[in-house]
Amino acid sequence: MGLAGRAADQWLAFRNRLLASPGFQKFAVDFPLLRPVSRRRSRQLFDLLAGFTYSQVLYATVKLGLIEMLEASPLTAPALAARTGWPLERLERLLKAAVSLKILDRTSTGSYTLGIHGAALAGNPWIARFITHHHLLYDDLSDPMGVLAGTKNDCKLKDFWSYASQENAGEYTALMAGSQQAVAAEVLASYDFSRHQHVIDIGGSNGTFLKAAAARHPNLRLSLFDLPAVAEIARTNLGTRYGIHGGSFLTDALPRGPDAATLIRIAHDHDDPSVRTLFTAIREMLPPGGTLILAEPLSGIPATAPVADAYFGLYFAAMGQGRTRTPAEIWALARDAGFASITPIRTRNPVVTSLLRLTTP
Repeated sequence: MGLAGRAADQWLAFRNRLLASPGFQKFAVDFPLLRPVSRRRSRQLFDLLAGFTYSQVLYATVKLGLIEMLEASPLTAPALAARTGWPLERLERLLKAAVSLKILDRTSTGSYTLGIHGAALAGNPWIARFITHHHLLYDDLSDPMGVLAGTKNDCKLKDFWSYASQENAGEYTALMAGSQQAVAAEVLASYDFSRHQHVIDIGGSNGTFLKAAAARHPNLRLSLFDLPAVAEIARTNLGTRYGIHGGSFLTDALPRGPDAATLIRIAHDHDDPSVRTLFTAIREMLPPGGTLILAEPLSGIPATAPVADAYFGLYFAAMGQGRTRTPAEIWALARDAGFASITPIRTRNPVVTSLLRLTTP
């Protein structure tokens, strides 16, 4: 450990002793210059305590259909009660909670309308699909210790994402396709695929990314590889403009020919041995100097750490497989698989996705 590291550790120890001191806490509240900081930290700590209730308010608001009801025009509480069938006094409790979280807002006449978060949801309906899907995660997190320790074996998320049996192929493909539009927009805005001749999207679901890529690069040859049941869905959705291949990238060879491949929110669904196998299959498929574009949330980035490490950390724990990785961890797996280099690519919105480019020798 270097001098800078020791200094940083000493600062952390000093900071923690100070913040844990009742005397300092009283001083921070009493001292005018520190009072705003104390209040902000208190609010942040309470938000950690209350976060689950916030998510349930969001879930109930979306599940009840309030976003759609208020998208066209504001409505009064009695009008909303009539539409939802809820007793007025019970609905008002939810409305007040949703306003406090800026999901809804009040007009000057006292009616309810969309808040800043509700308006964003209205413009991104795929987010609402994930919110309603989260009842599976919420059920699993009734035992968070079991989920994190790996002792809870009856997780509903694990059953839902049953890739091996493909029982939920249609349902999970539809769920992923909605959010894929936002991710595709980030990927295509951040990386120029026109430098390639033939791109294959591995684990490409119903082809949402390929459709967006075709619209941006009409002369680019495009292919998709996914599980057979999912590939059939993609074939119906895409038509004959694309090459569609069914199989498992963990056991089957990938089709030769593409000079670039994309992995969009695929690697983080799998554990290290599977990712190493996948990377090896892609490296063997690509020609010398070929490119792999990997798009997914990355660990170790402070700005997106709550998304990558807290949200996805628990989500993958409930799934029973997968994890978010740092760029260094991804590079270690890719290097073992025979890749020659890795380069981060800046995206407009890293909350939606981060991007890495890996190249073959």
